[in-house]
Amino acid sequence: MTQTIQIKPITRIEGHGKITLVLDDSGAVSDAKFHVTQFRGFEKFCEGRPFYEMPSLVERICGICPVSHSIASAKACDSILGVSVPAPARKLRRLLNCGTFIQSHALSFFHLSAPDLALGFDADPSERNIFGLFKTYPSLAMDGINLRKIGQQIVESCAGKRIHPAWVVPGGVNKPLLEENRDFLLSLLPEGHAIIHRTLDWFKGSLENYREEIRTFANFPTLFTGLVNSEGNLEHVEGKLRFIDSKGATIHDGLDPQRYDEYLAENTEEWSYLKSPYFKALGYPEGIYKSGPAARLNVCDGCGTPQADQEWAEFKGLERGPVLSSFYNHYARLIEVLYSLELMEHLLKDPELLSPHVRSIARNNEFEGVGVVEAPRGLLIHHYKVDEEGLITWANMIVATGNNNLAMNRGVLQVARRFIKSGKVTEDAMNRIEALIRAFDPCLSCSTHAIGGPNLRVDLVSPDGTLLHSVLS
Repeated sequence: MTQTIQIKPITRIEGHGKITLVLDDSGAVSDAKFHVTQFRGFEKFCEGRPFYEMPSLVERICGICPVSHSIASAKACDSILGVSVPAPARKLRRLLNCGTFIQSHALSFFHLSAPDLALGFDADPSERNIFGLFKTYPSLAMDGINLRKIGQQIVESCAGKRIHPAWVVPGGVNKPLLEENRDFLLSLLPEGHAIIHRTLDWFKGSLENYREEIRTFANFPTLFTGLVNSEGNLEHVEGKLRFIDSKGATIHDGLDPQRYDEYLAENTEEWSYLKSPYFKALGYPEGIYKSGPAARLNVCDGCGTPQADQEWAEFKGLERGPVLSSFYNHYARLIEVLYSLELMEHLLKDPELLSPHVRSIARNNEFEGVGVVEAPRGLLIHHYKVDEEGLITWANMIVATGNNNLAMNRGVLQVARRFIKSGKVTEDAMNRIEALIRAFDPCLSCSTHAIGGPNLRVDLVSPDGTLLHSVLS
C-alpha cells in the first residue's frame, strides 16, 4: 500500500495518523498498525547548539506540554553543569509542572474524550464533538474550559506566558515567584477542587456504561513503569524509576533515571516514524510496557496527598492486581489533577517558595546528562552529550507517546478484532479505534489542526495488499 509522508521543518508527532488493518481470507482482522507519519527531527537539528539553549528549544516540540520538555531538558543540563539546583527552584519547577498537568489532562478529558464518554461512542458523529457536548452538557463543557484555564494561569503566573515560556533554565529557573502571583494562585484552588470533584463523581457514576470499552481498550498484561519518591508515592518531577509486572510484582525499584538505558532500548519500524521503546530484559517486542496516568497509579504506593490517596484507593480497587485496561487512563487523569491541586497548595504555603535563590550558575563540567520527568502522557527522557565548548554532539529523546507505542499498536488490534465484523468498517467501530488512541492521549490525537479536516484514516487491506475500504474521521 502506498503511503504519503509529509515532512516539515519543525515537526511534531501530533496532528495526523493512519491505521492500517489487514484482513485474512475470511474477512477477519489479522493485523493492525498505527502509523505516525510525521518525521521527528529534533534529535538531529539540536546538534551543534549550546546545551543551555535546549530547555527553550525543545519546548517547540509540543504546544500542549512544552513545560514537560523544558523541565526534562533542564534536568539533563543540570547534570552537564554538575551543580545542585537550589531547593526553591526545585519547588518552583514542581509548581509549574502542576499547571501543565492540570491544563493537559483537562484538554484530554473534557475536550477530546468527553464527547464519547458523555454522548456515547455510538452517537451521531455530527453531534459527537465539543460543540455537541456544549449543547447537551453545557456545565460539563464549561468545567473543562475553566479547569484548563486554571492550569494555564498557573503556568503563566510562574513563567510569564502560557505557551513556550522560557522560565526553566539549566541550574534552576530564571526568576523567583512574586508574592502577588503566589496569592493569585492560591485563589484558584477552590474552583479547581470543585470542578474536579464534580467530574470525578460524574465519571465514576457512569463507568457501567463503558463495560465493552473497558474490556477491549488495550486490556492485556504488560509491564508498567513510572517515577516514585523515596516513600514510594506518586512523583512527576523527581524520584526513581519503578517497574512492575502485570500481576503487581516489583521487577526493579529505586532505579536511577540517569541509568535508564541499562533497562530500556528503542526499536524502529519502517512503517512509522515513532520509535518503539521496550524493556531490554524481555527483548523486542515482548518487552512491552505502559507509561502514563494509569501506569503511574499502578506502580506507586499512593499519591501522598489525602484526597488523591482516597481516589487512588478506589482506583486500585477496580482490579485485584494492576489495572490493565487503558480505558482507565481517563479516570487516572482526574486523580492526577486532584493530586496536582493538592500538591500545588502545599507548595504555595511553603515560605521558601518566594526565595530569590533560584539558580545555580556554572559552565559545563560534565560531557553527558540525562533528565527524566513524568509528562502528562507518560515518562519523558532527554539525554544529551556535549563537547568541550558545551555544544550538543548527540541527543536522544524518548517521548511519552513513544513509551506507549507498542501498547497502542496492540490495543488497536484488540479493538479492531472486537468491533469489525464481516470485513467492513462501520463508523461506530472506527470511532472506537480512534477512542482507543485517545485513551492514551498521544500528541497525535490532542492537536487536530483544522475543524472538519480528517485527522485519522482507517484502511482495510486484503492479504494481497488490495485496498478494500477506507474511512476518514
